[in-house]
Amino acid sequence: MTSYEAMTLLARALDSKKGLDIRVLHTEELTTLADYFVLCTATSNTQIRALTEACEEAMENAGESVHHIEGRQGGAWTLLDFSSVVVHIFTEEARSFYDLERLWGDAHQVDLNGVLNANEAE
Repeated sequence: MTSYEAMTLLARALDSKKGLDIRVLHTEELTTLADYFVLCTATSNTQIRALTEACEEAMENAGESVHHIEGRQGGAWTLLDFSSVVVHIFTEEARSFYDLERLWGDAHQVDLNGVLNANEAE
């Protein structure tokens, strides 16, 4: 699975569980950490858990597994590391505080119109 395919699958998984303000930063040219950062806002800790589980399940169904998870125990931010794609799921307050879009401001933001709208047609 390419990093683009993984990013697409993960963005759709977040969208399927009503994740808010899903954004993808293409970081491949800026860091060796990951090719893509997928950012999402959740409305509660319960939704953070549901979004985390949706990402893990989608990738496991595609034959991939998460390499590392941070913040799984009820925090305001959960990070899922799938090697070439890192998913950040935040509460609104945590997303505003960490402001990864500003921190990684040199990264190209991926247009998700075709990615997320594809789910609506299904």
